Amino acid sequence: MKKLTIVISLIIIFIIIYLLQVNFFSWFNLAGIKPNLFIILILMIGLFSGKGIGTALGIFFGISLDFFVGKSIGISGIMLGAIGFIGGYLDKNFSKDSRITIIIMITLSTIIYEIGYYILSHFIHSAYIDIFSFTRILFIELIYNAIITIIIYPLIMKFGYKLEDSFKDNKILTRYF
Repeated sequence: MKKLTIVISLIIIFIIIYLLQVNFFSWFNLAGIKPNLFIILILMIGLFSGKGIGTALGIFFGISLDFFVGKSIGISGIMLGAIGFIGGYLDKNFSKDSRITIIIMITLSTIIYEIGYYILSHFIHSAYIDIFSFTRILFIELIYNAIITIIIYPLIMKFGYKLEDSFKDNKILTRYF
């Protein structure tokens, strides 16, 4: 029951983030570029709940996102699933308690997501490759995502540890007890 309420709250957070992306950040953008809050959400889910849940929710949220605003179904699902998997992998290798580490993880995840999305869009839609425009968009989005991560870091940590408590079984008993 606890896991179901967490998943329902994640879906509500997804809807809130979607509304923020569509409405609020259309007014507050930098050079016409909006942040990608979905990368932050899926990385957080992967970091605190593991590879399986991060990948599954990344694919589900990505396909939902493609269904609402995408040109084709599946590209965001593939890339957000990869970000969820990467988040689960990074959980074992890096500390989640450092703000700098989280910002670096968000930055690297944004780079991976945007490059993968750009390559997949190129192959599916055979779009023209404009490296200058792509790097400008990527740089501004990196800065935007990092600033938002700094602002919402306390919320990430608070909700992240609730995710970790409900999805990970960290109840280790030694052989002496």
